[in-house]
Amino acid sequence: MSDDDDFMQDSDQEQYDFEYEDEDEEEDGGDVDIENKYYNAKQMKVDYPEEAIDEFLGVPTLEPEKGDWGFKGLKQAIKLEFKLRRYQQAIEHYRELLTYVKSAVTRNDSEKSINNMLDFIEKASEDEGAYQCMEEFYSQTLASFQSTNNERLWLKTNIKLARLWLDRKDYVQLSKKLRELHKACQRDDGTDDPSKGTYSLEVYALEIQMYAETKNNKRLKALYQRALKVRSAVPHPKIMGIIRECGGKMHMSEENWKEAQSDFFDSFRNYDEAGSLQRIQVLKYLVLTTMLVKSDINPFDSQETKPYKNDPRIAAMTDLVDAYQRDDIHRYESILQHNQDVLNDPFIAENIDEVTRNMRTKAVLKLIAPYTRFTLAFVAKQLRISVPEVQDIIGFLIVDKKLQAKVNQENGTVEVEVNSDLGRTQAMREWSSAIGSLLNTILNEGEGFHSEESPFAGVGHSSGIGEAAGSLHASKFTGGPGRPKGGFKARGLMAARPPAPGVK
Repeated sequence: MSDDDDFMQDSDQEQYDFEYEDEDEEEDGGDVDIENKYYNAKQMKVDYPEEAIDEFLGVPTLEPEKGDWGFKGLKQAIKLEFKLRRYQQAIEHYRELLTYVKSAVTRNDSEKSINNMLDFIEKASEDEGAYQCMEEFYSQTLASFQSTNNERLWLKTNIKLARLWLDRKDYVQLSKKLRELHKACQRDDGTDDPSKGTYSLEVYALEIQMYAETKNNKRLKALYQRALKVRSAVPHPKIMGIIRECGGKMHMSEENWKEAQSDFFDSFRNYDEAGSLQRIQVLKYLVLTTMLVKSDINPFDSQETKPYKNDPRIAAMTDLVDAYQRDDIHRYESILQHNQDVLNDPFIAENIDEVTRNMRTKAVLKLIAPYTRFTLAFVAKQLRISVPEVQDIIGFLIVDKKLQAKVNQENGTVEVEVNSDLGRTQAMREWSSAIGSLLNTILNEGEGFHSEESPFAGVGHSSGIGEAAGSLHASKFTGGPGRPKGGFKARGLMAARPPAPGVK
């Protein structure tokens, strides 16, 4: 068994989130001195990594010709050099390692080992020097395997190189590489090759991420739809998590909150299955869309999300959605104020304003409902926000026709227009007309009355008793002779509003 077999699986499947630590088992054959030197170096690498490097590099020199022990010794030395940021030495020894793959080890072992090495340095990279070292590793790998016709390794290495350029935001180099990769995953007629569906989806995921970062929603939307139509692949769930996450962000930019919510939920499930830490961030996005879609369903009621309900990493978002669904504006504002780290994510910071505006709009409507006249300062004090923010909300409500009022900017007052009750006035007129029609029917069809003999033949029309009856009933609301104006207000038909707060 090689020292990669304990953690490497099918070489056709990209690996994610593994700790790359070699665990060797003793193999039959081989020189005892070489074997002892190798295992002695492994025991030293934790406490004495620099001395372990020298020991590992000494293993190849003991072999009369290139063999498996020298290959393994070089791998261990390169990993330690990379950890110690000896990037130039790591590059030189990696170049030497690649000379072993053509003759010293089998094609399958070499492919697994090279993939292992590239995955290791990808996860261990933390500075600019490491990224440059990674790029050199990828370039040397592609040059070495160019003549071996190993298409799988070529695709995997190029995808890793494209991912590096995406991380470095080198979109020019990335675009060129993506075009090359798309062509490699297509048949001669330009259609996607079903046998390379897994690689094709990875390429789509990289390109979708690029368009998401550059906010090219037109290209992103077209590519997103194409990626979802790939049916021949069995991708790693992390790849589908990436595609769905970018799709959710795309829908958010279009203010399509419902579709965004669906995509973020699918993305979370895929990340969760892959064991990716990105699941926590996407879960925050899911909570955000729950508030934007104005849903009363708690996002943590589902079986998939319930285990994370009390996770401290999303406690702030959990509290926010709870305050939002209870219309508790003061608690909502307090949570945002005391959890500024929530806004560290640019995507949340960009979209939380819409949630806050919805929250404040509902609070303003609820507060001013009993009043016909109020001041901006009164609303600002009650909601604990600034007067300009209140003025913006009132202006939005007026434009959106949710409030019929006039704002006096000089003295900061708002007066709700009385004709906002036109609907109720029209209903009373129709009621009066119906009473007139009923009276007309009684006089014409009742026993002892005939329309031709009745002095009230015009009842129910524009003149006569119908008009008089309508006027009589209308006078009960407008105030007639001998009757106080607004006589029915005490019965709740037109309840008087309280005096304006803050206005004399």
